[in-house]
Amino acid sequence: MNNNNTELTIHTDLTIQTKEQFTENIKNWAIADSQLKIIHEKTKKIRDFKKKLSNEIVSYMKNKEITNSKIQISDGTLSICNKKEYTTLTFSYLEKSLANIIPDKSHIDYIIKYLKDNREVSEELDIRRVYNK
Repeated sequence: MNNNNTELTIHTDLTIQTKEQFTENIKNWAIADSQLKIIHEKTKKIRDFKKKLSNEIVSYMKNKEITNSKIQISDGTLSICNKKEYTTLTFSYLEKSLANIIPDKSHIDYIIKYLKDNREVSEELDIRRVYNK
């Protein structure tokens, strides 16, 4: 992997035995983190571009009334399909929905509190990068 003439060497054995290995691992971690940030930004731009293209293609196909057509491309076909996307299941959604079936607000509050207090939580040590301003 190359980024700004910095090469990341990937080793399968990352056991730290010396201070030099520790320093090298820190350097490689920072390089990997920077590369992932760049990839994430590029992926977002490509995803946004693809979304715009999709909207244009669908709009054209609707206007020309060819939504049932299949378009041949180099490695397969494209076609328009209906896609269901569900909203995120949030505590506010649960509370609102429970209000439709449980008339007593104190029962709803108890259920929501119970769910919040009894969620599975896992903890592990991780490295967090904070950029200089």
